[in-house]
Amino acid sequence: MGLEIYRNRPIIYGSGDFLNDYEGISGYEEFRGDLGLMYFVTMEPSSGRLVRLHLVPTRIKQFKINKASSREARWLQDVLNRESREFGIQVAVDPDNSFTVGWDLPTAGRHGLSE
Repeated sequence: MGLEIYRNRPIIYGSGDFLNDYEGISGYEEFRGDLGLMYFVTMEPSSGRLVRLHLVPTRIKQFKINKASSREARWLQDVLNRESREFGIQVAVDPDNSFTVGWDLPTAGRHGLSE
């Protein structure tokens, strides 16, 4: 699912379960239910304005959260960029395979607001 910045606040679609029990359920492999994200949000205390959104790709295996591989991180980056494009969001991979989220405030958000 995608990311949106609305009125300088993040909306994280489909963040769902941090740890799930989908392992071993077949038929949905293309959705990569084993991959997830940890979200680290930095807000300006006085205004509540989003300052930074940093994501760490994860992979669930045997009910444990592990760091996603480079290949898995790239797959997640592609999905996030595709699903978030309409909201003016761009996800970049950092050297440690974590993500930095960038947004264009004049066009960010489905409502086109940059308040």
